[in-house]
Amino acid sequence: MSTPSAATPAEVTALRRRYLLMATSVAPIDAAITLVFMATSAAWSAAPVSLSMGLLLMLGVNFLLSRWLFQPIQDHLEGKADFDSTERRITQLPLLTARHVAILAFALAVFRFTTTYLTDPAAGGPPRSTPADMIAICVILPIFYFTYTYFVVCDYLAHLCRFVFQRYGRNLTLFYGRYTVKLIVALLVISVAPLAAIVVDFLSYDGERLQLELSNDILAVAIGITMSAYFITRSLLGPIRILSQAMGEVAKGDLGVRVPVTSNDEVGSLTGQFNTMVEGLRERERIRETFGRYVDESVAATILQREGAGVLAGETREATILFTDIAGFTTIAEYLTPEELVAALNEYLETVIEPIRVHGGVVNTFIGDGLFASFNMPLACADHARAAVRAAIDIQRAVGDRTFGDLGVAFATRIGISTGQVIGGSVGAGQRVSFTLLGDTVNLAARLEQLNKEYGTRILVSDSTRRVCGEAFAFTAHGSVVVRGRSDAATLFSVDPNSQEKP
Repeated sequence: MSTPSAATPAEVTALRRRYLLMATSVAPIDAAITLVFMATSAAWSAAPVSLSMGLLLMLGVNFLLSRWLFQPIQDHLEGKADFDSTERRITQLPLLTARHVAILAFALAVFRFTTTYLTDPAAGGPPRSTPADMIAICVILPIFYFTYTYFVVCDYLAHLCRFVFQRYGRNLTLFYGRYTVKLIVALLVISVAPLAAIVVDFLSYDGERLQLELSNDILAVAIGITMSAYFITRSLLGPIRILSQAMGEVAKGDLGVRVPVTSNDEVGSLTGQFNTMVEGLRERERIRETFGRYVDESVAATILQREGAGVLAGETREATILFTDIAGFTTIAEYLTPEELVAALNEYLETVIEPIRVHGGVVNTFIGDGLFASFNMPLACADHARAAVRAAIDIQRAVGDRTFGDLGVAFATRIGISTGQVIGGSVGAGQRVSFTLLGDTVNLAARLEQLNKEYGTRILVSDSTRRVCGEAFAFTAHGSVVVRGRSDAATLFSVDPNSQEKP
């Protein structure tokens, strides 16, 4: 979404004009229904007064009331009021507009029926209605005009909300409408109200007058329902269509979706919750990507996928652990600037990481100039001991005589490998936890990496690793040694980085 910008005076004028047209659009419908009645009853002498009063109330007075209702919204669009103080008026705009239209329609209906008793039908005046018909029309007509105006302004509300969302980045959070009530009212007005008017005609008239009233009602219903059905459909289905399209985009992996809330009911609330959900998904993805910078991305993905099942709370599995370190790194760091050192080290670590990933291992964490990798924990890795030794040989070959950074720094790598039971789980306190591997196997691998200095080797593996690998590699025995932290002596074996794996 682009950066929000204030509405221009021309845009504010256009938005106000569109609302006023929508709010007063009931006037031409009323005029059309009046003309139908005058035509079917041949009461043209009453047409000027009836049409004039209709235009006065449904156009003139309605226009003034609508302009008053829109003024707080206009103040917000012009920057004179904040969104929070205007939101209530925005979300209630359809209801408030329709309410005063219904009141005006009731007053108009009473006026028109009153005039029928002040004029003589024989002199060209409109025919007089029965009390039942008058009561029915005084009820049905305001309800119909209310429903029409409500859904017309709801359609406008969707346009207004899209504009506010695009320009100011704000969405509705107040929802006074009820989708079920809207649907029920729409169905009642479109189906029950016309039938009620026709039933009243059958009960009130007969003969030619019945035919006259039925013709009048059928034509009026045809005009009213045609217009109302269009806006009712747009108002009820439009927000659902927008939400459905947005959900489709998210399903395709687009988490940049944020949609405007264009209705003041449960669908609008659902749209707001959808935006909140997508924001949560974006945050989760951002955390996963950020997390993946500090631990192997596959480890981060596994933790996020399995944390809810409690699997990572503690798990024991046979795995192979690999530690690496750079020989003489402290001395190298003395003659490099921090920028040069970090650049060279990052390039070196990228080179070391690749063989580990290729052979199915994951980098759990970086330790200064070295790293700590595991095979078969937390991700499954078939034949993990061999995979770890292959990765170690490939690391030595990849590093070899290569230099890193702009100054061409050479890094000699030491590697320690051990196979055995490993405990893996999320360890920490409060809100700060990390996935950690624990156990004697981990400690032994770290000690073997350090013992390379004493034996002048590049890759040292434990006896357990050698046994699992069998005769796959050319191992050289270095006897047993008491390793700090272990009561039993460890048997050490080195691997020639230039040796070829045996089938």
